[in-house]
This record gives sequence, structure tokens and C-alpha cells, in this order.
Amino acid sequence: MHFSYLIKNKQIKKLKYFALCCIGLVAIILIIHFIVNLNSQKYIYTNIEAVPECYTALVLGAHVSKSGYPSDFLQDRMDVAIELYKSKKIKRFLLSGDHGQINYDEVNSMKNYLLSKGIQIEDIFLDHAGFDSYSSILRAKEVFEVNDVIIVTQAFHLPRAVFLARSKGLNAFGISADKRKYSAINYLKFRELMANVKAVTELIIHKKPKFLGNKIPITADSRLSYD
Repeated sequence: MHFSYLIKNKQIKKLKYFALCCIGLVAIILIIHFIVNLNSQKYIYTNIEAVPECYTALVLGAHVSKSGYPSDFLQDRMDVAIELYKSKKIKRFLLSGDHGQINYDEVNSMKNYLLSKGIQIEDIFLDHAGFDSYSSILRAKEVFEVNDVIIVTQAFHLPRAVFLARSKGLNAFGISADKRKYSAINYLKFRELMANVKAVTELIIHKKPKFLGNKIPITADSRLSYD
């Protein structure tokens, strides 16, 4: 009887320890989420007229179809970037996305979309190695020598993107590209909780992107960035 009691007591202690660990982990995730949002919200805008003028719009990539047409997320980002350009809020587009495979190409899809809307090709720069937000932002600074930037993406994504950019020394602002209701948006908002943890970890360890390469200043010839 006494032996059985000891076993049960140990099991209870283990469960309590596990529960405390879970509570601690959730607390850390929520604190990081709070810090990211607190430090970025004042730089995020929903009104194009209110956002400060910057030289570059950094348009973060998103899924494209097999035929190369941008998803709803990406199309809305491009349309907002075009509005910035036509409002003379920016002078250059830096299109950063995944072009790590021959048969999947976000950046040329983005470029073609801009060209179809009448944007001058000399104002369009391509970052083929923007595999995630951290890589896109660090490459914007290190490869394309961007100093001031308006980041264009959806509202759920902006706090992390702006936080990363400002932590890396960019004079960064964000503009929301929410033009419609998106499927799976609740899942994406939930996923941002873990993405924020990843972002802070990358900053702490000074992670290097998969590729850097030769410098292509955003003020130079945009053709240098084409494949």
C-alpha cells in the first residue's frame, strides 16, 4: 500500500512539473508576441496617405500557382505596392520571394504582375533568395543596400516583419495589404505566435541567410537582379 502511494505521488509530481513547463512555454511565447507587437505597431499603417515616404517598397513573397499567377495574398500585396508607387510614396520595388527551384518562382511572377500593370521595369528589383522574412529583410540591407523601406504584407505578418527590419537597423515601416477576407487566416495568426519566437531566436544568434551574394544597390540598374 505504501509502495503504491509513493508511485502515485511520483506520477503526480511529474504531471505537475509537465504542467508547469507547458505554462512556462506558453508564457514565453505570449511575452515574445507582446514584445514584437509593442515594438512595431507604431510603425504600421493601414492608410497609404499616412505612411512616410521611403525609397523602397519591400514586397514579401507568397504562394504562386503552377501557372505562375500570384495567390490572393500576393496579388493584394502587389496592388498595395502599386498604390504606394502611384502615390509617390516609394520609387523602387524590391520583390523578395522563393525562387529556389526551377519550377517554382515567386519573384518573376511578381515582376510580371507589375509589368502588366504598367510599372517601369527599371524600378523593379528581384530578390530570388527571400526564402523567409528574416532572409528577405537581411538581404534587403546587405545585398540591396536598402536604408528606408515600406514593407508590404498582410496585417497578421507585419509586426514580425517590421520588428525584424528595425532590429536590423532599417528605417522600416509597414503597410497592411488586407484587401479581402482570406481563407485559413485564423491558422496563420496562430502560426505567427511560433514565427515570432523563431524571429527573435534568429536575431539573438545573428543568423545568416542561406545566400547573400554580390551587392546590387537599390539605386543601381535593376537588370543586375534578374536571372
